[in-house]
Amino acid sequence: MIFPIGEPNTAYAQYFTGNSYLAPISREQVSISNVTFEPRCRNNWHIHHATQGGGQMLIGIAGRGWYQEEGKAAVEILPGTVIHIPANVKHWHGAAANSWFAHLAFELSGENTSNEWLEPVTDEEYDKIQMLP
Repeated sequence: MIFPIGEPNTAYAQYFTGNSYLAPISREQVSISNVTFEPRCRNNWHIHHATQGGGQMLIGIAGRGWYQEEGKAAVEILPGTVIHIPANVKHWHGAAANSWFAHLAFELSGENTSNEWLEPVTDEEYDKIQMLP
């Protein structure tokens, strides 16, 4: 992997199912972090709020993972996959059941930005997408 795996993500562990690791890459101009997930690890449903601009961009860099917006089908993330997450959209992302996964997370600038962490992705919700090819 070209970016460091980082340290155990203890600061946000309450918002994850499974173990994740966090490596800050940049905090100037744009906040960029490498987030690494063990197999089956995923974050809770959450929303990146903003009154203007904002949101998040993910770029897969290793392994296989998933991204899902509420009410939509899950999208597979592989190295090189780019996911654009608009502000105010409920979603989650994490590793596939049989693969470690890492993505770069870019926090996009905006006005009145905040993150709202919500309920965990249930095993039932998660296991449904593992059946996808």
